[in-house]
Order: sequence, then structure tokens, then C-alpha cells
Amino acid sequence: QVHLVESGGGLVQAGGSLRLSCAASRSIFSFSINVMGWYRQAPGKQRELVATITSGGSTNYADSVKGRFTVSKDNAKNTVYLQMNSLKPEDTAVYYCNAEGTFTSWGQGTQVTVSS
Repeated sequence: QVHLVESGGGLVQAGGSLRLSCAASRSIFSFSINVMGWYRQAPGKQRELVATITSGGSTNYADSVKGRFTVSKDNAKNTVYLQMNSLKPEDTAVYYCNAEGTFTSWGQGTQVTVSS
């Protein structure tokens, strides 16, 4: 297992930017972790995929965030980032970090609120 801690959420006006960080308790993309991802859950809605990044650096994005969000990793810091630009009110949600491999781990989430 790996312990994940998100940070960087907050309140921002529409059109603004935030960078979320997900710090892992040990080396990410070890033999037991294949993919790191960001998910979000808005009130009354199901949790949805935002972006993923593999050990090789391949990325995948939800259509709703393509061109605005960028996922990246720093293996030396055991950290995955989500750079969010041109934020919209519909991006308001709790954002969760996820690790997938031989196990699944979730962070506790960080709130992102975008005001119009």
C-alpha cells in the first residue's frame, strides 16, 4: 500500500489556475504501481476520472479538461501534480489522487471551488 496526501486546493475565480500535488509515502511507479491518477467528485455526482499518468509518462485526460489541465510527475519527490488552468465553475469538486497497481490507494481529497 501507499499513503497519498493531496494539497493545493482552494477557492479561485473562473479563468484562474491552481496546481494540485499528490505526495506519496514511498516511491511511485514502483513494481507495484502502474498508474497514478486524479479523480474528482462534485456534490450529488459520481466520482469521475480527470487525468492519469503512467510510469512511462503517458497521459490521458477526460474530454472536459483536455487543453486546460496537465498531469505530471516527479519521481524523485514521489509526487504527482495536476496543473489546472482556465478553471470553470463546473470544475468545482473534491479532487482525489489515486494509485493503481497490485493494489488501489486513494488520498483524502482536496476541495477545489471555482467561483463565477
